Amino acid sequence: QEKLDMSMYPVESIRNFSIIAHVDHGKSTLADRLLEITGTISKTDRNKQVLDKLQVERERGITVKAQSASLFYNHEGKNYLLNLIDTPGHVDFSYEVSRSLSACQGVILVVDANEGIQAQTVANFYLAFEAQLSIIPVINKIDLKNADPERVEKQIEKLFDIPTDECIRISAKQGTNVEKVLQKVIEKIPPPQCNTAEPLKALVFDSTFDHYRGVIANIALFGGEIAKGQKIVSAQTKKRYEVNEVGILTPNEQPTHKLYAGQVGYLIAGMKEVTEAQIGDTLFLYKQPVEPLPGFKSAKPMVFAGMYPIDQTEYNNLKSALERLTLNDSSVTVHRDSSLALGAGWRLGFLGLLHMEVFNQRLEQEYNMSVILTAPTVPYKAVLSSAKLIKEYGKDQITIINPAQFPDKLSVSEYLEPTVLGTIVTPHEYIGKIIALCQDRRAVQKDMLYIDENRVMLKYLFPLNEIVVDFYDALKSLSSGYASFDYEDAGYQSADLIKMDILLNGNPVEELATIIHNDKAYAAGKLLCERLKETIPRQLFEIAIQAAIGKKIIARETLKPYRKNVVAKCYGGDITRRMKLLRRQAEGKRLMRKIGNVEVPRDAFIRVLKREVDK
Repeated sequence: QEKLDMSMYPVESIRNFSIIAHVDHGKSTLADRLLEITGTISKTDRNKQVLDKLQVERERGITVKAQSASLFYNHEGKNYLLNLIDTPGHVDFSYEVSRSLSACQGVILVVDANEGIQAQTVANFYLAFEAQLSIIPVINKIDLKNADPERVEKQIEKLFDIPTDECIRISAKQGTNVEKVLQKVIEKIPPPQCNTAEPLKALVFDSTFDHYRGVIANIALFGGEIAKGQKIVSAQTKKRYEVNEVGILTPNEQPTHKLYAGQVGYLIAGMKEVTEAQIGDTLFLYKQPVEPLPGFKSAKPMVFAGMYPIDQTEYNNLKSALERLTLNDSSVTVHRDSSLALGAGWRLGFLGLLHMEVFNQRLEQEYNMSVILTAPTVPYKAVLSSAKLIKEYGKDQITIINPAQFPDKLSVSEYLEPTVLGTIVTPHEYIGKIIALCQDRRAVQKDMLYIDENRVMLKYLFPLNEIVVDFYDALKSLSSGYASFDYEDAGYQSADLIKMDILLNGNPVEELATIIHNDKAYAAGKLLCERLKETIPRQLFEIAIQAAIGKKIIARETLKPYRKNVVAKCYGGDITRRMKLLRRQAEGKRLMRKIGNVEVPRDAFIRVLKREVDK
């Protein structure tokens, strides 16, 4: 396989762009057509979402990782090098999108001609707009019989101030008008601002781990050139490497002699450790240091869940699998954690529930690890008022992730909970149900705007813990799948939080304590007690399962003891004889309950702490 010569493509004939859209509006299909037109992949029927390489993506039909590919295209007698990045559409992966945009100068905004503008379209548009990229609106799926491109053009004009004549109508599935998109990319998107004469400066925007070749880093060159055999240094770790191979991704890796400024490609430099290729790192030549690039602001985890190996002997294997997977998915935060019931494990921070599911699925498929995931929680804060505690922690505000660290109400001036600003785009006939759902979740309405005669955009301020488990599912089922939801972080607000303990025969069980809002405590306590009653095995004495806030009991379930039928030997006879036998038995049970302690088996914990999938 001969190496390509990349010097034919100077900076002015390079275009870097990414495709952004709401879920299922046809980003990956459009990417397939672009790859076919430029001859990067051959035209066959098998090209379905070529860039979605992970098994998770294939099974679920969604894009999880942003994938890049280089296309060669001849326009008006001139050869162009186009670097395309296909991005995910779900709100959980908007970090991937913002990372991809940092390596681009323009975007293609895809909108479905049938669905029109949806919540994620708006969010992604603003990401691109804030990065000051040029935006090419494309209306996809015009081959569908319900398609209404005129309506969608009006929506784009109303919401984004983009004139209707700039929209390109295409059908990515059938390939209609896709050529036009490529021509627009060349005309409207500026070439990258950089120079080959400057010293080498490369940004690592993604990395993967290969068992044979170590870490493969995806890089965007902002200056200079890079070739095999050069010595490079990482700005973050200050370690030195020799470049073994450079090349471009035409989805598959294709080695080249050199890479020049403005180009996007991959680099293998014998990095053995998973932690060495940090995303957002800058690489430069040995003895020619440069000002490091600003990198990315790290992703803010929104949902926390504990992850524990099913068997403690698997701990080390799980640890190395986690390290490799977090290299590829850098938005997961990992903290060591241990639980009395489940042993040593980690507390992982995810960007959302789908992110958590996909991460778990990737652990199972790519590393054969099955794990216990606890129910998702969110990080709370407490503003301390007692001088002793402030001195102990060194600050007057602490973040509470684990309920065991929840400070007492007397030493706290207020508790804070995280909030998000949610955007819901829905057909207007479902508006009543959706408003009721939001009020049930303690949300506050901020704004309501009619996009056109039958589409409404609602803005709500939600407490994060109300939407973290099943809000999205409830929203979809209320609106027959038409409403779309997107959220962004909105800081903390004060809340009436309490710690709810679970008592078994009056003894608190530490692992089951939860932090919860006062209004929801009763319902949650009742549910937890009921679930425990089903999972704890019956004993020879009565067990009282109680949910308590401080000293006040708010819910109780009683687990009846096993008992021998002591009156079996009485045939008839006096009632006092039966009463005597039963009284004696009750006395024995009472004594037993005093000395008997309840061992909660491990699988009962797992069943209670795990996420409820079936409700």
